[in-house]
Amino acid sequence: MGNNYIFSLTPTFTQGLVLGQLSILVLLVLVLKYLFFVPPNEVSETPTFQPLTKPDHPSRNRSPISGDEIITEKDSESANWFNLLARQVANVYRAKLQDGLEGFEGNEVARERIEAYANKIRPRSFLDHITVHSVDLGNLAPRLSNAQLLDGGEEPDALTSVQFDMSYTDSISISLSTAYLFNYPMSSFARLPVSLTISLDLFESPVSLAAPSPGSAAPVLTISLPPEFTLNLRTTSLMGSRAMLKDVPKLHELIEHQVRRVLVSRGTWKVALPGLGSVAEAREETEKEKQAGSTGRS
Repeated sequence: MGNNYIFSLTPTFTQGLVLGQLSILVLLVLVLKYLFFVPPNEVSETPTFQPLTKPDHPSRNRSPISGDEIITEKDSESANWFNLLARQVANVYRAKLQDGLEGFEGNEVARERIEAYANKIRPRSFLDHITVHSVDLGNLAPRLSNAQLLDGGEEPDALTSVQFDMSYTDSISISLSTAYLFNYPMSSFARLPVSLTISLDLFESPVSLAAPSPGSAAPVLTISLPPEFTLNLRTTSLMGSRAMLKDVPKLHELIEHQVRRVLVSRGTWKVALPGLGSVAEAREETEKEKQAGSTGRS
């Protein structure tokens, strides 16, 4: 009967195997908890380490390209008028985000607004407070070229669309820090600090501009992106508290995948024509088209 006990005064193979597995598990928990995690009762708004440095090409050190320089490029095409207009629109959005201020004060206003929005939409169950340390809104705008007129067909009501090649290279970047919350085996078991700097290297994609349908109840101008496009992000990261993991490839892949998913899900914009429809009517038409498309696929 004594041989049936797992633990006895005489060491056995089973005892050694069990004790070895338990010691490895305890050692792993201690390493993770005291080297990479931080206690859950620490104040989350104060990062445990400094954020990463900004990219080496901030827009504030670059002089903006003038309109004449855009028009006189060798590959200038008829889309230059739109490129100039897009630059002005982008500058208006930047000024509004900075509350009309310039320099450090404008950047601080933009940083606070982006931080408030990020904490509003963050998943609170597993992501701690997000602290945005710096933002760079860039100074350029997407550039269109190679405009092509796409005929809708021989039908009289066929829609005509224009397709452009869009290229966007700018110094847009954001530096932030947060913590991933571990709620297992108990709530707020530990926190894994994460510091990130994300910047845009290149975004290229065809852009389609479709004319409104005359028979539509709410005529809209449709701007759409295809699901396939080129997106190059530069991500630098630090993970951990005392022992830090630098530039984890899986984290870069996860961030780029999420950005791609958002762009694909929101890759179509409907612009209601003034006097012919409202934004609410345009949304209803969009929902009907989505329902019709899902019904057709099923």
